[in-house]
Amino acid sequence: MVIAIVGPNASGKTRYVEQMRRQMASDSVRYIAFCDSYGAQTDRAYYLQLRWNQHDIDQETPTVAQAIERTYTLTGNDTPQRREYQQRLIAMMHLEDALDKYVIQLSSGELRKLQLIKTLLSHPRTLIIDNPFIGLDNPTRQLLKELLRELAEKENITIYLVVARESDVPDYAEVWSEWEVKRTLPNGQDEQKYRSLHSPFTSPSLPLHSPSPVVEMHHVTVRYGSRTILNDINWTICQGEHWALSGPNGSGKSTLLSLICADNPQGYACDISLFGRQRGTGETIWDIKRRIGYVSPEMHRSYQRNLPAIQVVASGLKDTVGLYVRPNEQEREQCRQAMRLFAIGDLEQRSFLTLSSGEQRLVLLARAFVKSPDLLILDEPMHGLDDHNSEMVKAIINDYCSKPENTLIMVSHYEEELPKCINKRMELK
Repeated sequence: MVIAIVGPNASGKTRYVEQMRRQMASDSVRYIAFCDSYGAQTDRAYYLQLRWNQHDIDQETPTVAQAIERTYTLTGNDTPQRREYQQRLIAMMHLEDALDKYVIQLSSGELRKLQLIKTLLSHPRTLIIDNPFIGLDNPTRQLLKELLRELAEKENITIYLVVARESDVPDYAEVWSEWEVKRTLPNGQDEQKYRSLHSPFTSPSLPLHSPSPVVEMHHVTVRYGSRTILNDINWTICQGEHWALSGPNGSGKSTLLSLICADNPQGYACDISLFGRQRGTGETIWDIKRRIGYVSPEMHRSYQRNLPAIQVVASGLKDTVGLYVRPNEQEREQCRQAMRLFAIGDLEQRSFLTLSSGEQRLVLLARAFVKSPDLLILDEPMHGLDDHNSEMVKAIINDYCSKPENTLIMVSHYEEELPKCINKRMELK
């Protein structure tokens, strides 16, 4: 049996699932949450740039193959049939070439694939998956849907899928949908009218006659040991262009963006210019970051401290993960405006880790937009958002792109998530 628990962000789905887990506490129940981790050993030392800093990776960090092997040690369920099943899962998830990768080096999509494999190999009788399809490319989403149907029918596993969008519900699933939460804006204002009145991006601006390059990459190659992640990439992004960056899980999208965001030390060894200045000519990473607004699954995972939501937004003004300098009142009002823009003004003092995954993502989006950046980099920004909030975020992105000097790079595995302002495309194979 496959049951889909469907409801909008902050409607109580996760709380319901937690209560359900307590009631049926058993070794045969397995749960995969939105905030997949790399593993207890690695997560304790995790920071945003760790994935691209090879020398900082702890020697105890497992490879993908070792992480899968530990599943047998923990469960004692090592049979020829399980081994055959393991090889099938690895092939289905296209992780054959990633077995020698450190787990910390996995992309968001690859990490979710690994977590699914480990969980399925533990032979659960009840499986609960929170947002099962986010971060996965389209072919893998379709394969996973078929696998879940097969597990339910042939392995007699009861599967609960917790989703925010009805479009993510497989056609064979029974739907539970009893949650409805509507967030109110100040003074009961209409959301669309509120955004049009208060958006910092819709003020008139002069057209660009000769757009200057924001990013220039020439024959960029990134390798870790014998593994080539990016090979001979040439890419020029000019001011006012709005790019969709696509490619399957593990194709190097986040690594490419890490070079632009000055998070990857290999950027110094590559022929890259940012905002008209060659990398490695005396600029600091803060010179680069102050002009960029950024959100990604890696950044989401980095916020492990229980800060008030407004402090998370304020960290975007300082380009830090966490807030180490107290914002002044003018900056706090700037943060409030960004939060109101995303209809989360009422979450100002709520602790970040107590918010739903969708609310957390809206807070991080407000963080990315708070300083009205010259370049906005959105790596899978709709993770965990329901249909209503996804449409709201698309409208805000379109407002941002209405100013001809603003530049956008956006990654999504869902074509319908791309806003209408997209006018350029880059695909990694």
